[in-house]
Amino acid sequence: MHQRRRLSREIEKLKRKILSISAEVENMVRLAVGCVVERDAETAQRVGDLDKEIDQAEVDLEEEVLKILALYQPVAVDLRFIVAVLKINNDLERIGDLAVNIAQRAAMLSTLPHCEVPFDFPGMAAKSQWMLRSSLDALVNLDTALAYEVCDADDEVDAINHQMYKTVIAGLGADTSLADRWILLLGISRLLERIADHATNIAEDVIYLTTGEIVRHRTVEEYQRAVGDPRAVGDPPPPRNS
Repeated sequence: MHQRRRLSREIEKLKRKILSISAEVENMVRLAVGCVVERDAETAQRVGDLDKEIDQAEVDLEEEVLKILALYQPVAVDLRFIVAVLKINNDLERIGDLAVNIAQRAAMLSTLPHCEVPFDFPGMAAKSQWMLRSSLDALVNLDTALAYEVCDADDEVDAINHQMYKTVIAGLGADTSLADRWILLLGISRLLERIADHATNIAEDVIYLTTGEIVRHRTVEEYQRAVGDPRAVGDPPPPRNS
């Protein structure tokens, strides 16, 4: 009984740590997006400084997880939670790196003459940030339906990134004078798309945590059927044990 109480306390500490890291990473993404909009090289440096703290926090949390696994040998729901936290920890660290890369490109853009952004940057940035915030809300509230919504939204961000790629290719064929700026913006588009991918990974880990189901590689239609979305086509899949 004493060991069970100690394990519960350790799990609560893990929850607080992963939520602290997630809040810092979400702030880094917000600042990086602001760097692009405001052409702000000074804030870009601040994002890089914050990343060092995230890197250390990731290592510290991983060490805590390994210690818990060794000391308590958790099973069932506790084990699923710890495994999910370990994976989410890695995704958050990667999102922090991507935020730094966005900020670095924003700093480079700030030194070049202004040009119109040739894709829906506000929409893409807002959607990527919504996915990140919602995946973390799903974790806090163990909200499976919200996690599925995040997974469903990933295709929207992919579509904007794909359109940006086509726009840049067509634009460079007609006029190379904006090549340096457009290539930087294309890189930012790709980085936002990768943030959305990692937010999707977090949402999938929440689904694993709450249901025990591994849902990686499902199609949008399969996600929709899983939550009873009226847009879903076809019959739902059979239960795993049937």
